[in-house]
Formats: sequence, structure tokens, C-alpha cells
Amino acid sequence: MEDSPIHDIFVVGGGINGCGIARDAAGRGYSVFLAEMNDLASGTSSGSTKLIHGGLRYLEHYEFRLVREALMEREVLWRNAPHIIWPLRFVLPYVKGLRPAWMLRLGLFIYDHIGGRKLLPPTRTLDMRRDPAGRPLKPIFAKAFEYSDGWVNDARLVALNARDAADRGARIHTRTEVEDARYEDGTWTVLVHDHVKDSHYEVKARLIVNAAGPWVDHVLSQALGRSNVHNVRLVQGSHIVVRRKFDDPRAYFFQNADGRIIFAIPYEEEFTLIGTTDQDYSGDPHDVKISDAEVDYLCAAASEYFVQPVKRSDIVWTYSAVRPLYDDGASKAQEATRDYVLRMESGTGPLINAFGGKITTYRRLSEAMLEKIGEMLGEKGKPWTANAPLPGGDFPATGYEAQVEKLKEAYPFLDLRHARRLVRLYGTRAQNLLGLAKSVADLGRHFGADLYEAEVRYLIASEWAMTAEDVLWRRTKRGLRLSPAEAQTLDEFMKGLGRRHSAAAE
Repeated sequence: MEDSPIHDIFVVGGGINGCGIARDAAGRGYSVFLAEMNDLASGTSSGSTKLIHGGLRYLEHYEFRLVREALMEREVLWRNAPHIIWPLRFVLPYVKGLRPAWMLRLGLFIYDHIGGRKLLPPTRTLDMRRDPAGRPLKPIFAKAFEYSDGWVNDARLVALNARDAADRGARIHTRTEVEDARYEDGTWTVLVHDHVKDSHYEVKARLIVNAAGPWVDHVLSQALGRSNVHNVRLVQGSHIVVRRKFDDPRAYFFQNADGRIIFAIPYEEEFTLIGTTDQDYSGDPHDVKISDAEVDYLCAAASEYFVQPVKRSDIVWTYSAVRPLYDDGASKAQEATRDYVLRMESGTGPLINAFGGKITTYRRLSEAMLEKIGEMLGEKGKPWTANAPLPGGDFPATGYEAQVEKLKEAYPFLDLRHARRLVRLYGTRAQNLLGLAKSVADLGRHFGADLYEAEVRYLIASEWAMTAEDVLWRRTKRGLRLSPAEAQTLDEFMKGLGRRHSAAAE
């Protein structure tokens, strides 16, 4: 039985929206309990294309408000998390017979001017016969446009929002599933199932925020007893990761003859990320995985551009996720709105659902949610997250290299690549992870690549990691470099530590 008093807010879902809402609410003084049935970012929020972007293609669907809000967020988020978010230049080759050059120029002009761009450089036109960006591509592409957007380590963005929420008083419980909720005498009583301890207990709260992503309708129907629920359209997006196809630090934006687009993005130093697909999905979101047809589509689409075709044999990893788009009745999956919709549920206690949204606008969604919460519970505090660094992000937006130098000075035994990776993941908190270490031996057991026991223990203690999958594929992406045997060794080590709730969650 949960022994705490009645919480102000119970958040269902530990993806980017749930964790962002929990952080904002806790920072304003609300008491918050968040329940995530799996690991943080284990669904949609770790399966994105990992971009902080306005969404150039959404201009075609007249989503001007969404694009403007997203463009304005790029530099806000970069300033607040310069370790996990950074600028990225995109090369968009002009293809005769697809979108005309005037349309691309107009779209990019709007993109440059409606979002309050200050630090990011503007669009420019490239001669692909002379620019290095043309080298990996077929010689038929003579002209391209280069523009700015941003990159984000999506799963870490979620973990850092959760960490900051907890630091501000929120209670974050992973592997904790909501099974039932009833409203009586002004209070919700929520029955949850702790899958680690295999126990049930009740949590009381004044208001429920349903931010369960692809499971938002499931929560409404199963836990809250709603009938005929249909608010979200599930759209599958899949990606492939291949050995590096090009050395240029820029990413590519490729148009396809079917009107869809894909990106080819430098990834984890030695790889190229290619995606995404867009197709309706009707199965259980737990079971989503890339299909053979999607693999073929991504390989073929990228091969239309690269001199060296992308083959199945090049693929080292794939991932797939389901986007819970608000069902606006659009005829095609790629035309469904990426905007978010917040809706209060009628005929019950205070309950607000979050539908749709994109990772770039999670902070604005959270602010909008807090406005509604204030209307229902009484306002506490003002918006504050626009100028508040996420954990480890308390250094200048352009100060990454200086942070790497500081870490190397403090821990001279670190290999430069290792130091760069630690700053990329943990920022100024890399020193919390390394502690009093004076040598590599002080980092403890070596699991493979540059993953050591000190980092694993930090992730367990501070970021709710419980399994090797949590560490290798969400917190660090070291899964791309560890062998199956090394991953198994890590899993056994973590199981040996008890697979218990981390100190961070208690």
C-alpha cells in the first residue's frame, strides 16, 4: 500500500510527454506520481528519427502553427541540453520531376523566418558537383539546398526529464502498470502492479494525466472503463542502421517518387541511420517490428541517391516504433497531423488525455497541460522550463568541446573518444559517474567497448536502468558495439545486483 498522502497528479506513461509533464508539474510545486509499465522511453520515445526539427514536410499540409512552435523550440532545447542536443545541417537534393525548386525555396524561406532562428545558420544553395556533400551521391544530382535543424538523443531526453522531475520531488516508478482507477469523494484511487516485486498497491491522486502514448486508448478502456474509445491513429515508423555510408557531418533529406521522404543521418560515429517509414498499424504496440517490405523500401529509397546502394547485408540494427497520432481522419498515414491534442475527459473525476505530439514540442505540450491542470486544481507556479537546463546541460550551447577538455583534465586516463561519449550522454554529470576514479581500473568491471561498471552502476542508481537492454539500447547505444556474449555478461551482472527498484525511484 502506498504510504504517501494524496498526490496532486498521477501521470500514466514514462515517455517524453509523461516525463516532461511530471518535470514541469514538480517544478511548480505539485506533488507528482508517475507510473511507466516498462522502462522509460521503451516505446515511441526511443524509436524516433532523433531530430529536433520544425518538420519541413508538414508545411505541405499547412501545419503552420505546429511548424512555427517546433522551430521556436529548437534553440530553446539546444540551450537547455547541449550535451544531448546539437545543430545538424541537412542537404536536400533537388530532383527534377518531384517538388519544384520554387516550392523548396519557398518552404525553406518560411522555415528560416517564422521560428525565431538566432544561432542556427540559414539556408544556402549547393552546387553538388563541387560541394563534398555530392560525393556519396549519384552524379545526376546537380543542385541541393542546405538548411538547419537539430539532433537529439531521444531516449536520454526522456531519462533526463525523469531525473529532473525526481530531483524536484516527483516519484518515478518504472515497471509499474496501471490496472484500475476509480474516483470517489474527490480523489482518484489508482491500483498499480509493480512487475519487479510482483505486488499490487494503491496510489491516491486528485487528477490523472493519461500520457500513455500508443496505449492511451487502452488505459481509457481497460483501467478507466470507457467504451467505444478511439482517439489515436497508430502509425508505424521503422529505421535501419547501416555501416557508415558517408564521411560528411551533414545529414541528407531524400524525396521519394511516392511523395514520402526519408533521412540519412550520421549516427554513433561509425554508422548511418536511415528512416523513417509511415504506415498504419493495427497490432499490439508491444509487438511492433520492422517488416520485410519496410526494409526493402528503405534500402531502395536510399539507393536511388547513393552511388553505393544500400543492401540488406549492410544493416547492423533496426528499430521500429508506433506513433500515437491524433486521429483527424486523414486519408494517408503520412498526412495525419503530428500536432498534439489535450482533452479533458467528461463524466468522471479530473482526467486529461494527451494525444499525438512530436518530441520537438514535448516541452510546449507540457506547458499547455499545466495550464489545464491549473484550471482544474488551482494554479501553482509559472512556466519555468524554457530557461532551465536539464541535468548535465548546465554549460553554454556551444560549449561541448570545452566540457570534453575539462573532463579530460580531471580524468587524464580517459581515452578521448570515451571522454567525448561521456560528455555527450551525461554532460557535467559525467564527473558524478566517474567520482574519485584515478585510473581505468577504478571504473570497475569492463563489459566491452568503453562500457564499465561505474557507468552501469550510475545508470541503475540515477536513471532507473534495470536490464542490459535498458543500458545498451536506451541509455547508451553500446549495444551497437558489444557482442552477444558481452551483452549476456552484462545482463547476468545486473541480475546479480537484484533487478530491484533503483534508489532513484524510491
